[in-house]
Amino acid sequence: MFLRRRLLSTAAAAAARGPPPIRVALTEHAGRGVFATRPVSAGELLHSAQPLVSHPSPSLLHEVCYNCLRRKPGDGRASSGGYYFCSDACREHAKGFHDVEKKVDWSSFHDHCSSRGLKYPYMAKRLACMVISGAANADCLDILLPARLHRGTLIEMEEEFELLESTFRKAGFQEEVTTFLTKDWYINVLARVRINAFRIELVASSYEDLLSSAAASVSCDSSVGNAVYMLPSFYNHDCDPNTHIVWLENADAKLKALRDIEEGEELRICYIDASMDYEARKNILADGFGFECYCFRCLNRD
Repeated sequence: MFLRRRLLSTAAAAAARGPPPIRVALTEHAGRGVFATRPVSAGELLHSAQPLVSHPSPSLLHEVCYNCLRRKPGDGRASSGGYYFCSDACREHAKGFHDVEKKVDWSSFHDHCSSRGLKYPYMAKRLACMVISGAANADCLDILLPARLHRGTLIEMEEEFELLESTFRKAGFQEEVTTFLTKDWYINVLARVRINAFRIELVASSYEDLLSSAAASVSCDSSVGNAVYMLPSFYNHDCDPNTHIVWLENADAKLKALRDIEEGEELRICYIDASMDYEARKNILADGFGFECYCFRCLNRD
């Protein structure tokens, strides 16, 4: 009888968890959006998501896991290539693209990005290595919306592509494995990364981590890296959101409800610092994301 009750309880718990209470559908004015399929309680975990592609902040390459972006503890282990992996599982997961990376001299590419303060080309580089290793499809980001690119930005991207392509060519990679690596592919990837990448800031899990995060914030490097996701990229913006995204230990994103949400209500996150005034939010959203916000706060110029 006890075993039967336990099995029933386990089955009920599994049924209760079920699929995420969300659906993707078209909105009236903002393209795709994510909607609740049932009432959601404040604080409820809606779903989690693993990144399609991620990369540590360039200044923290040896301080966070090269795969999952988990911060390095005192006994962290570095790989033979000098980068830190938090576990054997992460090292194994990264083996494909990391093996490709280790065959290439990246000094010129890294110097170029470092001198210009660029971060997204590192993600394009990693995705290219993932495609070469067979860990990803060349078109895996095509479903995401691209950013609008200015002429100056396109010229910069063309220069970055030529450097990336020549770096692979000098390393002796055969043309048949880099056929996908064209100027159009590179620009297509960067256009999607620029508007869909999330800045990963881990929640402190200890007092020591909290002090480390505070120190990083002072030095303007509180982010451990950047990542692009599938489903989280479908969430639209609101300056007074009902949902937020958090990262607890690594780059796995967790979407949680900020308040009670009704069935059918659109789930929205805030793309920027919601504490800024109306004019600042308006300018950042227009320049960085290419749209004007018509949420309740913006309509009231709050």
